[in-house]
Formats: sequence, structure tokens, C-alpha cells
Amino acid sequence: MNNWMEHPMLQKMDPTKLELIRTAATKTNGKSGNDLAPILLTLITNANKKGIRFSPDEISLILELLKEGKSKEEQMQIDKTVRMASSLLKNRK
Repeated sequence: MNNWMEHPMLQKMDPTKLELIRTAATKTNGKSGNDLAPILLTLITNANKKGIRFSPDEISLILELLKEGKSKEEQMQIDKTVRMASSLLKNRK
């Protein structure tokens, strides 16, 4: 995750959201696919507690940034975990 902060979409993002993403990025640095999902869920949960909602586009961007530099297997694991988490979150509503 070298230049991810320079992504054009991040330049327009709410500074509070950006800070949450920075924190998550720091925590995910060097982690494998299996370890990323809990960090992502924590990011979203903490944002929700503060009344912050990430748009689907923002979540997609975060996932792409998390997958950057990971092996194909790790990227697939991240996708799988996110799908499972998404279905769990939908079932809670």
C-alpha cells in the first residue's frame, strides 16, 4: 500500500472517513487475507457507531486497497470473507 493515499477518490472523501481508513490500513499492513476481514468489519462498525456510513463505492475502494500487493489466493480469501460478512450484516437488519 505505497501510494494508496493518492487515489483520486480518497482526495474527495470526508476527512473522518479517511482517518478511519488510515487507521485500518496501518493495522492491516503485512497481514494475510484471513486477518484482514476482522479489521475491515471493525472499521465499518466503528464508523457506524459514529454515524458514518461508507457508500458501496467507498467500500469497494477500501477492499481494492486492502488487496493491493496480496497473492491471488489472499485476494480470493478477502472476497470470500467479505461476502460472508455482508450476508451476516444483511441478516441483522
